[in-house]
Amino acid sequence: MEALLVAATNVFSPEALLVLVIGTIVGLFIGALPGLSSTMGVALCIPITFGMDPAIALVLLGAIYCSSVFGGSITAILLRTPGTDAP
Repeated sequence: MEALLVAATNVFSPEALLVLVIGTIVGLFIGALPGLSSTMGVALCIPITFGMDPAIALVLLGAIYCSSVFGGSITAILLRTPGTDAP
């Protein structure tokens, strides 16, 4: 139980929430661009995370991946072109 409280403290810190919002916005743009997949978006953002705290970096990469999967549906619905491929 103690480990869950420590994890919740790390995830809900102001820095992690800010990185979560930024990663979500970046992931939406990556997913909406035709030709960029969600895994490619994560791979492109890995160099950004080298100087970050590991927990914050995982929050950033997870937010980019999840929101880019959703962002792929934007072009699929509006333009009838495939957004991102299947993960």
